[in-house]
Amino acid sequence: MKLQALTLRTLILVLYGAGLRLSEALHLKLTDAHLQDSLLTIRESKFYKTRLVPIGPHLKKALSAYAEKRCHSASLNPDSFFFVTRDGECVTRQIAERSFDRLRNRAGVHRNDGARYQPRLHDLRHSFAVHRLVSWYRQGADVQRLLPQLSTYLGHVHVASTQHYLTMTPELLQEASLRFELYAMGGPNHG
Repeated sequence: MKLQALTLRTLILVLYGAGLRLSEALHLKLTDAHLQDSLLTIRESKFYKTRLVPIGPHLKKALSAYAEKRCHSASLNPDSFFFVTRDGECVTRQIAERSFDRLRNRAGVHRNDGARYQPRLHDLRHSFAVHRLVSWYRQGADVQRLLPQLSTYLGHVHVASTQHYLTMTPELLQEASLRFELYAMGGPNHG
């Protein structure tokens, strides 16, 4: 296996914890990880835009631990890739996806509902978006007002692109139903 377990674990954490595209995570350079400021710089992503992505304390701790232990044969040049293989080379999409598939199979994580794909690394981005919405509902936040912020965070040009990520899960449906019930009963009017 070309990836150390710590590399795959940290890659999974950054995909879910920051909602990054796989290509964005794999193109991170050491200089893009401003861990002291809890920020990642995502350069020229899908729409050739650069954005700053704030990260939480748990993800910051995981990324810091990885940065300290990343492959000893990897370059410490600030322009070198953040995620590297055992040989110190950049992790490619193919290596990441194969490693994830092996891990998923070993863990016995499979879909049996006739879906087109088995769980993929990209699904972590969808999970990030849905879990953010559920969290906002639980906090009583104005979700409609916050959707454009989520779009910007994910690097989308339009809110409609973000809505594609918002798969209706039982948890999300429950939170939205509770919000609607509160609204219908004359409670606070939040989106």
